[in-house]
Amino acid sequence: MTSLNVEDAIGYTWEAVGLVWLVGLVFTKRAVRSQSNGTRLFHLALAALGFSLLSQRGFRDGWLGMRFVPRLEWLAITGLGLTIAGCLFAIWARVTLGSNWSGRAEVKEGHALVTSGPYAIARHPIYAGFLLAATGTALANGEWHGVLALVVILLALMVKMSQEERLMMQTFPTAYPAYRQRVKALVPGIL
Repeated sequence: MTSLNVEDAIGYTWEAVGLVWLVGLVFTKRAVRSQSNGTRLFHLALAALGFSLLSQRGFRDGWLGMRFVPRLEWLAITGLGLTIAGCLFAIWARVTLGSNWSGRAEVKEGHALVTSGPYAIARHPIYAGFLLAATGTALANGEWHGVLALVVILLALMVKMSQEERLMMQTFPTAYPAYRQRVKALVPGIL
């Protein structure tokens, strides 16, 4: 597999995630409470910057385009595998969350606390999947803009996670603290 094929496969994988998200928008419930617009805009700006750093060729100039790992086919294929695994995990979580999902931190009408499937592994499995996929994409690319992208994406997800955690604690004051005790936010047994 050539590096161009790996890059194409990674692009198609991320596009598949986008398609699942677009289709899923049709099936979401109406929101009853959500994060502030300011926090939302900050999160979106960070996420847009992070994913742009990860995917745009324009960031390949200067030090951002320098390699942090050698150009080896097995590293690119490993990165592709991590990207696919992370995206599949995020899709599984998105499908499991169903109509409770939202692009912003919010509580839906008749919101249910989902703790099964990927939510038994991580409280924020969509973000865990995205971070794994972004790590794979950065590894396959092997350039510093990918590492910077990971840091920015992590910051964006931390902003959104803090808002979601606050809303879930308010909505499920007994069940959510118990769930937080059992299940880590992103990485089982660690974080």
